[in-house]
Amino acid sequence: QVQLVESGGGLVQAGGSLRLSCAVSGRTFSSRAMGWFRQAPGKEREFVAAITWSGTTTAYAGSVKGRFTISRDNAKNTVYLQMNSLKAEDTAVYYCAANRWETPVAGMYDYWGQGTQVTVSS
Repeated sequence: QVQLVESGGGLVQAGGSLRLSCAVSGRTFSSRAMGWFRQAPGKEREFVAAITWSGTTTAYAGSVKGRFTISRDNAKNTVYLQMNSLKAEDTAVYYCAANRWETPVAGMYDYWGQGTQVTVSS
């Protein structure tokens, strides 16, 4: 019912910035909380950020607080992840995901994008 397509990844120097976008199709977009996850080489996928359907409440992993900002524009059916002050440890494939509910519930992201590569060089 929901399809997600990510873009905006690339190569950036440490200290630089990138903005990831996730285009979402489906009438239920405005009713779903959204999240960003990442998976670094040789590591398990980890939570990065989440946002309620209304866009008024957000949550972040401790490792990205103060550097990353999640936002959404329901009129454009798009979710964003603004990444500032990037570090080499941020290198990973970043995934956009749609939660089953209006408020994100862990383990209930039932739709996922294909992922976009972010590489941070020192």
